[in-house]
Amino acid sequence: MLNSDDVLDTQGSVRRANLRRALQLVFRGRGVQTRAGIARATGLTAATASSLVAELIDSGLVVEGAQAASTGGKRATTLSVDAAHHLILVMVIRPTDARLALLALDSSEIDVRTIAYSAESRDRKLDEAVQAIAADYGERLLVAAAQLPGTTDGRKVLESVQLGWSDVPLADRLEAALGVPVLLVNDVDAEAIAEAVGEVQSPGYRLFVHIGVGIGAAVTIDGQLAPGPRDRAGEIGHVQVEFGEQARLCRCGRRGCLESASSMTAMLGEDFTDAMDEGEVTVLARAVDDVIIAEGARALARTVKLASALLDPAEVVVGGPVRALGERFLDLVREEADYLATGTTSVPVRYARGGTNPSIGAGQLALSSALGVQWSAEQLSGTGADGS
Repeated sequence: MLNSDDVLDTQGSVRRANLRRALQLVFRGRGVQTRAGIARATGLTAATASSLVAELIDSGLVVEGAQAASTGGKRATTLSVDAAHHLILVMVIRPTDARLALLALDSSEIDVRTIAYSAESRDRKLDEAVQAIAADYGERLLVAAAQLPGTTDGRKVLESVQLGWSDVPLADRLEAALGVPVLLVNDVDAEAIAEAVGEVQSPGYRLFVHIGVGIGAAVTIDGQLAPGPRDRAGEIGHVQVEFGEQARLCRCGRRGCLESASSMTAMLGEDFTDAMDEGEVTVLARAVDDVIIAEGARALARTVKLASALLDPAEVVVGGPVRALGERFLDLVREEADYLATGTTSVPVRYARGGTNPSIGAGQLALSSALGVQWSAEQLSGTGADGS
């Protein structure tokens, strides 16, 4: 039997759920959503819809705009996402540099700062940069996310070979400086989320593979991560896929790992870095023997076939700097993966769309955590794509 406190809790939960529904409708409304439209879409009364909108406006999440087109009666007032108040901080942390971006609620970047460091100065310079942002924007910060290479449970960096971190309580440290909740996310997971953000149709069950200096993967279901119970789903770079004389020495010390054949370093040489732009990668690729590229494609295809047989994804999406290799590499992967074992079916393989603001994946994760909503394709169409 419910007591009065239970009733209040239930009422509060319903109210919060309705606020999220109304806010999501505004996010998807392209600046033309109205109170009446929210009432129709949710089945709520006009009075309740108006009350929800009033709370969202008071909270600095929604702003009134121009009057909507007349439908014969009094013209309604349109509603838009309020980009003038709350901010999301996204920190993209890499081995030698970091990109810190402040995103408004409409996904636009209002400030971007980059810092370079050595392994010895990294902690100090990151702390200084975060403290400076807290001083400049502290009152407007809503939530923050830190994207990095390595495994994380969302609070700690469990292991990052590239950063040299193990069991580092990074979220706690950043929260102490910023005064807002901080989430940690693996860089490949963030890239997989970015691929799904703003899609008009549900992406369904997808396997996302990133290929750069390292190789990682992520599984998403309707754009939401499926990280596994130990937060290590997608750690495929050091799974052995080559054997015998074909097995090359990997940087991890073992032989035959996927990275030893299919990473960009394995295919293009040690001159490759993840910081290169697509033109620089293309120049490197022209000088590489086609046999090396074919070996990398074959090793990747073996992994794709096995993972697809296990997971039955709707599609496999390949992202990262490997996109600069063009269709010749992807065609080789498709040819090698086209072999069907009994009981299996062919799975489409394509490149990631690319051109996405590098903060969007982690930013979307933070937005969902704080407000329970997602950006629309229209909002993302105005974000930068140059990675500056």
